[in-house]
Amino acid sequence: MQGLHDFIPTEEKVNYLNQLLKVGFHTLDFGSFVSPKAIPQMRDTAKVLSQLNLEQSSSQLLAIVANQRGAEDACQFEEIRYLGYPFSVSETFQQRNTNASIADSLGRVEAIQKLCLKHNKQLVVYVSMGFGNPYGDPWNVELVQNWVNVLAEMGIKIISLSDTIGVANPQIIEYLFANLIPPYPDVEFGAHFHTQAHNWEEKVVAAYQNNCRRFDGALRGYGGCPMAKDDLTGNMPTENLVYYFNGQKEELALNETALQDSLAMALAVFPQKTTI
Repeated sequence: MQGLHDFIPTEEKVNYLNQLLKVGFHTLDFGSFVSPKAIPQMRDTAKVLSQLNLEQSSSQLLAIVANQRGAEDACQFEEIRYLGYPFSVSETFQQRNTNASIADSLGRVEAIQKLCLKHNKQLVVYVSMGFGNPYGDPWNVELVQNWVNVLAEMGIKIISLSDTIGVANPQIIEYLFANLIPPYPDVEFGAHFHTQAHNWEEKVVAAYQNNCRRFDGALRGYGGCPMAKDDLTGNMPTENLVYYFNGQKEELALNETALQDSLAMALAVFPQKTTI
């Protein structure tokens, strides 16, 4: 929702998220504690949270934060289990996304990690532009490996590689996960892919076959990152992930009826022009 210009009413957000909570996803990224000037769509996150039906759901909540202040706000809510922070390996994108340098951003990671430990939360660090960037900033797999090493040494236990603009190919995905996962058996590595309709599966296959077991998706692939480029490259469609992992005989334990109802509801919540 974050990149949509027209504000989605709080009640509509609540109804949609409550429907998603019925499906049985492990984690639901439900909102962001960020500047309302930067992301107006997320200004009602606290109000949305107060109306979620969590008693009958096994899903855990994740909130995105961009700085220590946002993390402090999020930590006030016991219902939130995870804080997500976008740490970019592209200097340009880090400035655009969080108004900070990479060096400053690393300091934020350290501060947010301390808050998480204090408040019994867990920090998820998204390695933004992890597969390349459109700005001409330096990028190579060794650079990504270096920053992952730094984050792991800071005690970060969940690190999700983010293909922010949809440029990852199977060869790069395979190389990164094959080399990053084995040295850190106590770190959970994830794949946050943005994609187009014709190449989603090859990305999932490359990550899955190299032992990635954490995948982010959005129903029908809606959305993208509004700070990355003028046009949005859609998120990985959740229903595509479900289709693939069912084919791999993974036990997803999802309520299929609730999933289909959620897919139908998404058509009404999101403007159709945002599809990829």
